[in-house]
Amino acid sequence: MREDRTGQAEGGAAATQPPKRVRADVRRNTDALLTAAAEVFLVDGVDAPVRRITAKAGVGAGTLYRHFPQRSDLIAAVFRHEVDACADAAPSLTARHAPADALAEWLQRFALFLATKRGLSAALHSGDTAYDSLPSYFDQRLMPVLTTLIGTAVEAGEIRSDVSPDDLLTATRNLTLSAQEDETGHTRRMIALLVDGLRYGA
Repeated sequence: MREDRTGQAEGGAAATQPPKRVRADVRRNTDALLTAAAEVFLVDGVDAPVRRITAKAGVGAGTLYRHFPQRSDLIAAVFRHEVDACADAAPSLTARHAPADALAEWLQRFALFLATKRGLSAALHSGDTAYDSLPSYFDQRLMPVLTTLIGTAVEAGEIRSDVSPDDLLTATRNLTLSAQEDETGHTRRMIALLVDGLRYGA
């Protein structure tokens, strides 16, 4: 089918159809399932019973299986959902805080993601090909966000310039304890100390 210069197919029909909008109730159910699954996986691991997830989400098992036919579909979706939440937190943090403080708060948010990810670790390292695309998704969504946060804080003269996104991701990962281990708020204190070190010599 040939297209004219306006991008329409012959006969006036649009060459491509716009993507269908997801109904609001479907979106709510999906978000509720992913949030509930992340919380359950964090405490009970990825093999937790489906009924525990659906009860927390307030939906039926049929709704879960309609969206996520396989357990691996749900686990991969939880990972992406948590990555998206972490990435999407950056603009509001930047709007509310000075650059170094925004970076500090984002790293705290990233630590929460890491705690959730540890609940998924058994599955993510299982060799299942369903998870092969997740590392690149992580990089594509989070690396630009962190690069911008660092660059803004450096330009403002609030942190030193000799730090890379990889440095901070690795350091934060090494400082983060699981939710079960971190009863005293160790992770939050250590990340605050890390950012104080970034301010030194700025």
